[in-house]
Amino acid sequence: MERFTKILKEIKEVKIQGAENIARKAVLSLKTIRASNEKDYLKKLRVARDLLLKTRPTEPLMRNCLRYILKDIRGNVREEVVRRIKEVIEHIDSAEREIARIGARKIRNGMVIFTHCHSSTVMKILKRAKDEGKKFSVCNTETRPLFQGRKTARELLSYGIPVEHYVDSAARLALKKADIMLIGFDAIDERGKVYNKIGSELFAEAAERIGVPVYACGDSWKYDNRPYEKIEERGPEEVWPNAPKGIKIKNYAFEKIDPELITGIISELGIFKPRIFIKEMKRRYSSIF
Repeated sequence: MERFTKILKEIKEVKIQGAENIARKAVLSLKTIRASNEKDYLKKLRVARDLLLKTRPTEPLMRNCLRYILKDIRGNVREEVVRRIKEVIEHIDSAEREIARIGARKIRNGMVIFTHCHSSTVMKILKRAKDEGKKFSVCNTETRPLFQGRKTARELLSYGIPVEHYVDSAARLALKKADIMLIGFDAIDERGKVYNKIGSELFAEAAERIGVPVYACGDSWKYDNRPYEKIEERGPEEVWPNAPKGIKIKNYAFEKIDPELITGIISELGIFKPRIFIKEMKRRYSSIF
């Protein structure tokens, strides 16, 4: 249980980043659950699921993976849970490989790619394109207040991909140099609205005005049939530690992007406009979700 508690803390504190990484860690954490009988085991699994879901409200990939594992379990519960955990991990891994393959086709020699925050999916696309021998560069944002963009820049450097790192407020200048904007996403809802790190819609609006196509990249299991009425807010200390009393600090973690600003959703299903993606997702996975 100590290991499970540690994973909960790491997800909550954003020490584990990227929806795929969060989902993978959450799913594997279920292997740490122990009980003396199957009834108690199933009860503890459901408690663990609820605790995991509370860590990050805007993470439907994690939620859908956990839902799949615990849905209508029959027979030997322990064996069935282990089997489903294996299936979910295989799905995440195979989806990442396919998205990287499809996404890399959008990158050509000499391109400048703009990205925001840190997306393991986008990084795999860029690495795949690099491994295919394509020569391109990346402009990325620092992504305040937790500076996830620094992780992106370091990773790009390790791949040998040229990178220019911008403060968030200079993103428009970076976009003027870009040929394409590639971002990850944490969720896409029934209306085709894409949810990603705060700043994403602002930059998508700038990209549309400049004429830069915007692609949101991610696993199709990030679909959520519930609209998010409340966007996750994080603690003010992330923005301004020891701020003067009387200042109200707003620290929104995500924002929704209007589907009209998205050129295409790149998932393992292919590349589709947001609303077409929703139809394709339902057609493929109606029996699961």
